[in-house]
Amino acid sequence: MDRIGGTIKQKYQKFLDDVVPFIVPRWLFVVGILFYFVYRIIVLQGWYISCYALAIFHLNLFIAFLSPKIDPSFELAESMDDDEGPSLPTNNNEEFRPFIRRLPEFKFWEQTVISTLIAIFSTFFDCFNVPVFWPILVMYFFILFFLTMKRQIRHMIKYRYLPFTHGKTKYKDSNKEVVNEPSPVPEPPLDPSTLIPM
Repeated sequence: MDRIGGTIKQKYQKFLDDVVPFIVPRWLFVVGILFYFVYRIIVLQGWYISCYALAIFHLNLFIAFLSPKIDPSFELAESMDDDEGPSLPTNNNEEFRPFIRRLPEFKFWEQTVISTLIAIFSTFFDCFNVPVFWPILVMYFFILFFLTMKRQIRHMIKYRYLPFTHGKTKYKDSNKEVVNEPSPVPEPPLDPSTLIPM
């Protein structure tokens, strides 16, 4: 039994390793299964609790995706206890520290796919079709979404980080002139008949 479980885990890990570089197709797959799930909800006119639970779970995943792995507020509190200042860079000369997510993009994708497939699977069973007044769930979700995003954006502004950066920002030095260097001219290819034998 352990051999079968190990084989399944290896095949699953091999599949995950194979799909890592295909970011756009992976997320298009997520969009496709989400559309299928919403289509089932609309056609079946039920399973609103499953839809609400999935939306809340995806919101939690998204917040973890936007959050830094090491929360600056905890780091700041610890540094104040040690009588040190904040350790985030405050000017251009300090060391660049890349943004490291609490939930990496690939794990975000994997958990989104798994949770959506579970939600789709739940729509095949009537025991998960709890009768509720769905407009209240939609309203509550949007209120929760806006309050959570407001708090997250305030946190991002307070600790000056952006979760969508690509490398270190390059600043112009106001004291120096920017000089455009000429582009290198490619050398002509060598002619073998002009080479001197050694």
